Amino acid sequence: MTVHRTVSPRLNALGRAAGVAAAAGAGALAYGTFIERNWFTVRREALAILPAGAAPFTLLHLADIHLSPGQQRKTRWLRELAELKPDLVVNTGDNLSHADAIPPLLAALGPLLDFPGVFVPGSNDYYAPRLKNPLGYFAGPSRLPSGTGGRRPAVLDTAALHAGFGVRGWVNMTNRAQSIPLRGIRFDFSGVDDPHLNRERYAGWPRGSSSQDSAPHVRIALTHAPYQRVLDHFTAERADLILAGHTHGGQVCLPGYGALVSNCDLPTWRAKGLNDWEVNGSTTPVNVSGGIGTSRTAPFRFACRPEAVLLTLMAKAAA
Repeated sequence: MTVHRTVSPRLNALGRAAGVAAAAGAGALAYGTFIERNWFTVRREALAILPAGAAPFTLLHLADIHLSPGQQRKTRWLRELAELKPDLVVNTGDNLSHADAIPPLLAALGPLLDFPGVFVPGSNDYYAPRLKNPLGYFAGPSRLPSGTGGRRPAVLDTAALHAGFGVRGWVNMTNRAQSIPLRGIRFDFSGVDDPHLNRERYAGWPRGSSSQDSAPHVRIALTHAPYQRVLDHFTAERADLILAGHTHGGQVCLPGYGALVSNCDLPTWRAKGLNDWEVNGSTTPVNVSGGIGTSRTAPFRFACRPEAVLLTLMAKAAA
């Protein structure tokens, strides 16, 4: 006896839908892994914060390079950024993604190290990432070093990294403040260690003559992770600009919606871009870089291209 089994049209439709969804998911993963994470771009912004009459000044903001040995596309692109000829390079941390990445990182940044620069570290300049569930990223920020999965992290040679920057003239702004004259403008920098690790300590603004506050100057604050407490502090302290990274712009975004997470307490709609931060009547523009690299354990991006940011600073209107 032959038994005939009939599959309902509804089950057939569900099966086809599941197949389409699986194919779309696989395609998106392949696109994010092999195309978008290496589809580097330069986001350009303009901001009027310089003293009246000052000439335009270009600032190249780098964040979250997350370099591993062998990343040739990223290395070539980083070296090509020197063609922008910035007046200043600002590096807000998470340069490494491997214990052996310091020499190739310094080689990749070599042409940019010829320009004046300042930097602060991120957690992945202290600790190497380890394998973890990428979906854990969506559970909210962890106070453990990024990528350690709760296990004892491998300590990186942070001193060698910072020495490599310093010997070429980049200034370490980790929990310190310093004035640097550039193209006839006095820039006052104040930086903190990574707030994601609760290592930030505020150094205030550099002090000089009693009349320094009335002299033309620009105050720029640096942090790796843009936690609200840090943005509140620097805004209340009358920073003219805050630069941060850490969020990767969400790394995986929904087209038309944006970031799903920021990996800190920053609202997700602020996970990338130039926005004003307000506290107690004070307002400061904040540039959050979408970052250049990815987590080593989640090497893909979607609707969130890797970026450097070229900020053109211009003079404020005369009073």
